[in-house]
Amino acid sequence: MDTTTTAAYPLPADHPGVADHAYRARRAVIARVAERFRSGQPIPEVGYTPEEHEVWRVVSGELGRRHEQLACAAYREGAARLALPPDRVPQLEAVSRRLTALTGFRIEPVGGLVPTRVFYGSLADRCFLSTQYIRHHSVPFYTPEPDVVHEVIGHANTLAHPDLADLYQFAGEAARRAESAAALEFFSRVFWFSLEFGVLWEDGGLRAYGAGLLSSYAEIQLFGDAEIRPLDITAMGTTAYDITQYQPVLFAAGSFAHAVDTLSAFFAGYDDDAHARLTA
Repeated sequence: MDTTTTAAYPLPADHPGVADHAYRARRAVIARVAERFRSGQPIPEVGYTPEEHEVWRVVSGELGRRHEQLACAAYREGAARLALPPDRVPQLEAVSRRLTALTGFRIEPVGGLVPTRVFYGSLADRCFLSTQYIRHHSVPFYTPEPDVVHEVIGHANTLAHPDLADLYQFAGEAARRAESAAALEFFSRVFWFSLEFGVLWEDGGLRAYGAGLLSSYAEIQLFGDAEIRPLDITAMGTTAYDITQYQPVLFAAGSFAHAVDTLSAFFAGYDDDAHARLTA
């Protein structure tokens, strides 16, 4: 096992694979693939195992059925445009090429979680930083961290829709202008309650547009049980969240256009001075 690599990307204590040495060794191998990548070059391939492909097949299929009823139309349109394979883990290079053709976004691989400013800042360059490992096979419908299912089914499908891709870029630009830790934290919370766990009203029902919901087999079925509040930037930016549990509070836009217009305006004008005004 490459202990240097595994130490660089530690597993959370509640991870199903934390005590599985074979899984951790496999994660180290996949992390090294990302570490070989150099910007401007093709993304090195990961030789996924049959077991890993099976996890993707099962989770992808179940999520797809949930999306038909619970995902917003823009997400479903993006997913249809990107056309991910249902039976195998896609290679990030193929996903990146397709995204670039659709919306100008590209993907670059990372071995694990990266600093907040690095992740958000990359979005300003229409670049999404993605992991390549997949969740533990023992619990295919759960992961306490971003994996390739979350990154590709949640985020890449979203980035295949032009309006949502633009929102991601605007968010990255806003994050770069947030110089203070407090301003970045406020921004991160707005991002969490929108592009990760955003919901909106559409066709008489509540639909998801946030990647965190769209990639969670369990939570996407239960988000209607949360306390649903109207979309409110100040409330979103000052509401704490816990990544280890289902979100008890969600903020719903009145429509897809309402979400895009409100968030675009916020991101376009956000900086430390805007943060001060919003929290005065």
